[in-house]
Amino acid sequence: MVKVTYVAFDGTETTVEGEPGANVMQTALDNNIEGIVGECGGSMMCATCHCHVDEAWADKTGPRNDGEDDMLECAASEVTSTSRLSCQIKLTSDLDGLRVYLPEEQV
Repeated sequence: MVKVTYVAFDGTETTVEGEPGANVMQTALDNNIEGIVGECGGSMMCATCHCHVDEAWADKTGPRNDGEDDMLECAASEVTSTSRLSCQIKLTSDLDGLRVYLPEEQV
């Protein structure tokens, strides 16, 4: 299992475990994390799973995938250099302990 800490906009932290190979969005949905909507189900057709990867983890999650920048243009909250679509971040053992920050709003 891979631990992921979701930090809500108000600073509340929730740490859950996800299956290797799952994505950060689905792991949030499976664990009832507030702040991730995932309207398109992870098909990279919306930006309702927008998150900000903690600076310390940004290199480990890799660069944005093709098309991710286009979808992030539709994000409801500010996009930063560490913004990602959480549906595009696959959990691996290298990401055990990952921290992501959730924006104020998704839609």
